[in-house]
Amino acid sequence: MYVTIVTVHVKPERVEEFIEATRPNHEGAVREPGNIRFDVLRSPDDPARFLLYEAYEDAAGAARHKETPHYLAWRETVKDWMATPRQGVTCEVVFPS
Repeated sequence: MYVTIVTVHVKPERVEEFIEATRPNHEGAVREPGNIRFDVLRSPDDPARFLLYEAYEDAAGAARHKETPHYLAWRETVKDWMATPRQGVTCEVVFPS
């Protein structure tokens, strides 16, 4: 399994728009071949901070996600709404094995 956790800090005045724009990316991602999970999470302490938990069967599936129309549209739509550049961290899965 190939997991990436993406931290997104959105400008506070763009939070609701960000959520609306992220839904089609989530809905498209969960239908992609090789996708295991694509969770959109929000901090209870800071409603402008989000985590995207993206799990694919392998690195190739994760790479294909970045070529999909729903991802490309999302990236273009939200790019100016970031308070800081988004950061992705690839993780090695220990459990479940």
